[in-house]
Amino acid sequence: MAAISSEGDLDFNQLKVLARDELIRTLESMPDSKDLVIEPKLMKILDRIAGAQLLRNHGASKIFKLELNSPKTDSGQRMYICRPTAENMKVIADHIKSDKQGGKKTSYTVALIPKKMYICEVIMEEEGVYGDVTFEECKLGLIPLDNDILSLELPEFFKSFYLHGDQSWISPIVNSLINLQVIFHKIPNISSQGRCAKMVLEMTKTIENLQGGVLGDPDHQIGHLFLIDREVDMVTPLCTQTTYEGLVDETFGINCGYCEFGKDVTGTDKNIKLLLNYEDDVFEEIRNRHITNVFSFLKAQAQHVQSGYMKGKNITQIGQMKDFVSNELKDLKQQSKSLTIHIGASEKILQQTTNEPDSKEHLQTEHAILEGIGYKDSFSFIEEKLDRQASASKTLRLMCLLSLTSNGLPSKDFKTLQSHFLQSYGYEHLLTLNNLRLCGLFTEQQSTEVSKLSMSDVQKLADKALKRTAFRAICKKWNLIPKDNVQLQNPSDMSYVFSGVYTPLICKLIEQTLMKSPSSTLEEVVKLLPGDNCTFTRTMSAKGKGSGAAKSSSKVVLVYFLGGCTFAEIAALRLLGAMKGYKFMFATTSIMNGNTLIDSMIDNGKGKS
Repeated sequence: MAAISSEGDLDFNQLKVLARDELIRTLESMPDSKDLVIEPKLMKILDRIAGAQLLRNHGASKIFKLELNSPKTDSGQRMYICRPTAENMKVIADHIKSDKQGGKKTSYTVALIPKKMYICEVIMEEEGVYGDVTFEECKLGLIPLDNDILSLELPEFFKSFYLHGDQSWISPIVNSLINLQVIFHKIPNISSQGRCAKMVLEMTKTIENLQGGVLGDPDHQIGHLFLIDREVDMVTPLCTQTTYEGLVDETFGINCGYCEFGKDVTGTDKNIKLLLNYEDDVFEEIRNRHITNVFSFLKAQAQHVQSGYMKGKNITQIGQMKDFVSNELKDLKQQSKSLTIHIGASEKILQQTTNEPDSKEHLQTEHAILEGIGYKDSFSFIEEKLDRQASASKTLRLMCLLSLTSNGLPSKDFKTLQSHFLQSYGYEHLLTLNNLRLCGLFTEQQSTEVSKLSMSDVQKLADKALKRTAFRAICKKWNLIPKDNVQLQNPSDMSYVFSGVYTPLICKLIEQTLMKSPSSTLEEVVKLLPGDNCTFTRTMSAKGKGSGAAKSSSKVVLVYFLGGCTFAEIAALRLLGAMKGYKFMFATTSIMNGNTLIDSMIDNGKGKS
């Protein structure tokens, strides 16, 4: 049975063990020695759960990255580990045909993470190599990224579901939810918001009923589950995060918990890849801080480390030196290395926010858009960025933010920005703008002659209009745009993650639900959100009354983001938990930010999508 630590964290080690066992089972499905060809994007994921030595212990002779050219090897067995995409299948098919032409006799297994898609078989058949391939599914499930963060590491989920309407990725989410409840027992209180959340909940219930239900142990370890669609709040990921961890993600990129820092940060002649989690004491202390409150702490820590080294220099007795070397020196060296990187990273972040052209104006414009003031000035600033061909991703973030907070742009303004964008970045980006439109990120206000509509159509139009004007209405009802100045050094308001300008909507929804705000207010806002809302309580086992552990676990809240979440939202909920006595745990399809969101929508007709 999984345990709760003394600090209230769920022990995610069992999930890591399950993922490792699944990987071992997959490797041993092809007995004896074999070459492994792994999709580069999966390297860090496998590293988090296994490592190269485990792969070799289970038959991996040589390990290659999946590339266009077939690996040069004489092995008689080869296993591919990759995502079930059309691109990967075509590359693998080319490898097999190349091997055949070269006279190689090789057995091939394609292990697909997290599941096999029909398209995989179709492409192999079209390429004439279907009979040469054995397919395996490798259901890794949720990967522990930190002591409170789990991720399926499926960044493609957002585009697949919300743009293309593809429901193929729903089943891995459902399986992960069932596994969580097998380990931590049935969750008594469940709240969901959104169409994807509804599908996941219904499918989970169906499977549980078929399996005889999940154990309703009174010693449940998670008190409340929130399943929430990303599309419930698309404003938050478009905003510039102002916590240290959020800015590190936006500036350098955090991939499966790892961040690679360049020479300008490390102060050496090489890049350094660092695992950012609770095990790094310096990072743990500053990760949730507002960026303006980071450097002072790092400076104080640097002085503390320097004092530690001075203590070692002043030691005169051999016994004391032995104790110092064995107990303190190693920690001082680790802290010194960590401090060097985080000081360099914070310097680079601050330089970008102060020295880069337009950075200050960009942030001011973003804040004005959120507050709903200075529309003309914001529009003009975006036009200027388009004319100067500034970063396409950052400019699109502002365009989408203006559209979302304005309930779509007036037809004239929409066409002006669309035309300017295409002139600046190329007409091949028509697909990009269409993707953004289909996801509701960059839209045009529609004018309709009501006199020509039936009563039912008028009602549908009214409902849509209500949804379109939702952002400002919700901001007003829940005070998402704080009226008073917010303390950034010692925050007591979740809006600090965006410099006190905006409180993430999903975080506020969770707070209002947990705090049992007046039902009328909650219902009014929920009606304005996309998708259905569902909140219910399930009965536990009748055996006993439950232990003290179960009572404390009622304060453990799992938030599952369907479509990705930001580090800003995680930091905001950590603050809420500290203030209200809750312990928040996070599960997500992936970690995202505004850049990764926009990049997933970019399609210039050259394979970038």
